[in-house]
Amino acid sequence: MRSIQFPVGGPPTVAQAPDPRPGPGQLLVRTEVVGAGIGLVRMLANADEPVSPGAEVVGTVVDVGDEASAYAVGDRVGGVVFAGAYAELVLADPRLVSRVPPEVDAADALALVRGGLVALSALRAGRFEAGESVLVNAAASGVGHLAVQLASTLGAGRVVGAVGSADKAAFVRECGADDVVTYDQALTEPVDVVLDGVGGDQVQRGVAALAPHGRLVAFSAGGGSVDAGSLLGELKTVTGFSVGLLARTQPELLDRRRAQLWELLAAGRLRPRHVVYPLDQVRSAIDLIATRANSGRVVLRAG
Repeated sequence: MRSIQFPVGGPPTVAQAPDPRPGPGQLLVRTEVVGAGIGLVRMLANADEPVSPGAEVVGTVVDVGDEASAYAVGDRVGGVVFAGAYAELVLADPRLVSRVPPEVDAADALALVRGGLVALSALRAGRFEAGESVLVNAAASGVGHLAVQLASTLGAGRVVGAVGSADKAAFVRECGADDVVTYDQALTEPVDVVLDGVGGDQVQRGVAALAPHGRLVAFSAGGGSVDAGSLLGELKTVTGFSVGLLARTQPELLDRRRAQLWELLAAGRLRPRHVVYPLDQVRSAIDLIATRANSGRVVLRAG
């Protein structure tokens, strides 16, 4: 099979590697597409030895290990693989994937299996209700552009997208934002819900953008600090969010949210945006992400 190798200090290359075989509790999946994001760029920048990164994948089950009977050969699945994701064949944990409708485009499916799930679940964690206003940080990102669309299609009274550079404003408006600001601009009106996938200083700025009783949901790995005093007077709240805990404790809840995402996609109310590269152009994909020039999800097509 073809597999991307990530040497230290050098560009990624595509090489031939042995086909993996599934062990107990594993699925062997022939990859259609695999995602690339800022996490991959950061991992490569900090690596002091060769790495085998994980990522979201969509593909077809071609072999099933013992104790993985929930899936069968021929099932189309999508989800997260924690290692060896950038290859034509990957080993997946059945608990971390779900079925993908056969009619859904692979790149669309890749955008939704994690990014869409995070966006929808973050809105729910923020107790969003129709008619409320929403600010989405990193609004042009793989998760952010879906959060903008979801907030709009679920009845937000106003959706504001925050971006790192003004040249992404048109894209974010096309996704359904009523207003677009850059991170150094102040909002003209406060909002009820902030979805923060950036971290750092943007967390406290998001708190400052909240109306009384407003809620900020933080789901970035970038961290960030909040002045507790800035929450008190107007009864603001900050909630941390990760899909991982829900996957372990409330899988049926995530199943319902996935079903909702597929329904919205089929109805044309959700339109994932993506930039697609062939697997052997992984270097171009990484360069695009590293310069923050991408809008929507970056996808590598293996099949």
